This record gives sequence, structure tokens and C-alpha cells, in this order.
Amino acid sequence: MGIDVGSVSTNFALIDEDLRVVEHLYLRTQGQPIAAVQTGLQEIASRIRPDDIVLGVGTTGSARHLTGTLVRADSIKNEITANAVAAALVVPDVRTVIEIGGQDSKIIIIQDQVAVDFAMNTVCAAGTGSFLDQQANRLNIRIVDFGDIALTAQSSVRIAGRCTVFAESDMIHKQQLGYDKAEILAGLCEAMVKNYLNNVAKGKDIQP
Repeated sequence: MGIDVGSVSTNFALIDEDLRVVEHLYLRTQGQPIAAVQTGLQEIASRIRPDDIVLGVGTTGSARHLTGTLVRADSIKNEITANAVAAALVVPDVRTVIEIGGQDSKIIIIQDQVAVDFAMNTVCAAGTGSFLDQQANRLNIRIVDFGDIALTAQSSVRIAGRCTVFAESDMIHKQQLGYDKAEILAGLCEAMVKNYLNNVAKGKDIQP
């Protein structure tokens, strides 16, 4: 069983001997990682048979050490290692991993299934998932619907994406100009991509 406890979400994955995912669960951490882990464990336990045996537990994410202690994990790995190993397992010839997390964004460069370089953005929330999460809340849109709505836009509008404060004021201004939600959401996505490429991925050789 793998447990990924981040600032925004807590995720569980249960795999069998053939590395097939047999159960998975997504929960909001809501600033309470211990409570999220306890809730997740109870939910996973309710989904499996009483005679099923969990042979090993691994933890990752920003609260990996806390969670590892709580569940007596067999393995505790940082997100860079976990992402690189998982990506290489699923796509053996992978060369670049792009991750947009709740509080940080990462790029991982892989050669011969080994992470050889990486970069992270932990200074500002503008280039992270929480940036989109906050803007979705302001527009009264569920984050799970964000992408689908953005893809319906016929065109996007330019949104200041370097700072969440500027983005909010820019969004209000664009709404006053008559742009619809889909166009604004598409603009927010493009703003985050530009932020990511200009900061986290700057100077990196991005290969497919």
C-alpha cells in the first residue's frame, strides 16, 4: 500500500503482486494529515476482504515522515524518487516528469530510468495546484470540473499568473470586461504553464 500525504490531498493506492491497482482513494488533507490518514485507512479497510493481508506500506509526500511513523511504514521516500520510479515503471523510456502539486511544482529529468536532475518551485503558490484551486473557489467551480470547463473555451484571455493576488484582481477585471468563465479558466491554465516554464523548467532540456 502506498500513501501520499500532501498539503492539499491525501492519496492511497493498494496494489497486488502483479503491481495492478486494486483500490485507490483521494481525500482532502484540510490541514489535518493524521486525521486524513486515519480516515483513509478506515475506508481502505472497509473495501478489502477480512483475510486480505497488506504485505508492505510506503509513504511519500510532504507529510511522509509523520505518516511513516504513524503507520510504521516499511519505506519512506521523497516525491522526487517516488515519481521517478513510478514513471519509469509505467513508461520505461520516460525522460521528463512534470508534477504540479498543491504547494510546489517539480520537473524531474530521467535518463535510463534514473533521476539525474530536478528542480522545484516552493517560493510562490502561483505555479502550483493551489493557485488553480483558489481561483476555482473564487469562481464557484469545483476543481474537478476546472479542466473540462476550460477546454470548452473558444479562446483564452490573458491572466497575470506570476502572483495569486494579481491573478485575482486580473480575473475580476476580465469578468467586468465580459469574458466568460471558460475563457478565464483557460487563461489561468495558460498562465500557470508559462509560470512553470519560466521558473521551474527554466534551463531544463524537456524531452518526451
